[in-house]
Amino acid sequence: MIELNDSLTLQDFIAVVRNFKEVRLSGAARKRVEKSRTFIEKIIEQGDPVYGVNTGFGKFQNTRIERDMLEELQRNLILSHSIGVGEPFPEDVVRGMLLLRAQSLAMGHSGVRPLVIEGLLNFLNHQVHPVVPSQGSVGSSGDLAPLSHLTLALIGEGEVEYRGQVRPAREVLDELGLRPIVLQAKEGLALINGTQAMCSLLALLIHDVEILLSSVDIAAASTVEALKGSHKPFSEGIVRLRPHPGARQVSENLRNLLQHSEIEVSHENCEKVQDAYSLRATPQVHGASRDALRHAREILDIEMNSVTDNPLIFPDEEKVISGGNFHGQPLALAADYAGIAIAELANISERRIEQMLNPALSGLPAFLAEQGGLNSGLMISQYTAASLVSENKVLAHPASVDSIPTSANQEDHVSMGTIACRKAHQIFENTLWVIAIELVSAAQALDFQAPLKPGKGVKAVYDLIRSEIPHLERDRYFKPEVSKIREMIRSGRLVQAAREAVGQVH
Repeated sequence: MIELNDSLTLQDFIAVVRNFKEVRLSGAARKRVEKSRTFIEKIIEQGDPVYGVNTGFGKFQNTRIERDMLEELQRNLILSHSIGVGEPFPEDVVRGMLLLRAQSLAMGHSGVRPLVIEGLLNFLNHQVHPVVPSQGSVGSSGDLAPLSHLTLALIGEGEVEYRGQVRPAREVLDELGLRPIVLQAKEGLALINGTQAMCSLLALLIHDVEILLSSVDIAAASTVEALKGSHKPFSEGIVRLRPHPGARQVSENLRNLLQHSEIEVSHENCEKVQDAYSLRATPQVHGASRDALRHAREILDIEMNSVTDNPLIFPDEEKVISGGNFHGQPLALAADYAGIAIAELANISERRIEQMLNPALSGLPAFLAEQGGLNSGLMISQYTAASLVSENKVLAHPASVDSIPTSANQEDHVSMGTIACRKAHQIFENTLWVIAIELVSAAQALDFQAPLKPGKGVKAVYDLIRSEIPHLERDRYFKPEVSKIREMIRSGRLVQAAREAVGQVH
């Protein structure tokens, strides 16, 4: 059981979102929430106008709402803002939104009742997942449309996915003995003013990309061996003179993976002076992506434990302050940076694929084909990789440089952060394919280096690949086999094989 208090880690997030660990509100958080709510009720009693409590929203901020209409005001807010479109977010994204919204409200600066947070946690613990369309957020007043669809189910409206079926929310609530929540003053606004859609997307990306970073180093090491590349560019002395943390990690990975290589010994005295950049600059390129993603992780860690609605409640000072914590700019920039960083991993990987498939560059059979001409070998796999990296280049155009005014120019600068996060996810998915193609190509190229054995870590990964995918002796339907390698990357099997052989692989 995970308790929501004031510190949610990415590890906790994954445990709840993907491993279905249950969550509850801690005693300390409950007290903070109750204190904040008591102050809201005092404001209502006094009748002073406070934005979002007893006024309209956005451009209607100066419209005063009578006390007997405050519940209707909050309900209308959710109904009117539930206008997202597009394919629904996947289950893990929605679970992440539920958890992160509960965490933000649990900080005690939003003015909701504990009952509201418990409603979100009930959905998590019963695995009831609101249907949330993925498009429609500009990422400034938070993720208004996505979070409205999330909240819609809490009040018994809209649809949810439960046990593999999409059904009316009210029907599922009745089945589970849960009552729809009647939102009171401030509560609807507190539920939808936040960055939880983009934050959930970014959290899942940052978690998943860690396995990609190790895998792309393994792919590069495999290509170095397949092409009889030099190991010297990965020496500790080189990166020590330009000690970016990511480059040092990648360089150490490559040294570990390439140790005890028979292939290296075989070309100690070759006439080649330097390898192509896509081989010898691997630490610098992969390392820069690691450093960019490390920065995105730092932004994420802050955001996961932040209060992002508006206005914010400060019960100790008896203040309500309108601000801009809902603005998605920190996440928008981080997601764009992450997407660019991941796209670069695919870019350099595709160049290494070309190095192996092009006989003028590799000294190996054209397209790594046996009986070239009769067989095309891996020719078209490079086309696919080229297509994917070109698509990534379009997707990597930053969303965060765009802005378009909303709410009659009241919200005159917006972040497009949710778009940035969605694009980064697509770049990640494309990049998995490119790295899988490089690994398939490297395994085929290593076959032509036999009986010489590659470095210990590369050999372990090669053996894993060959345990499920045989050498390409003649053309065959190969796409399912590339899919297998892609799944080996995503599941961590590939990295685990390397770690079992050489120990640490960052």
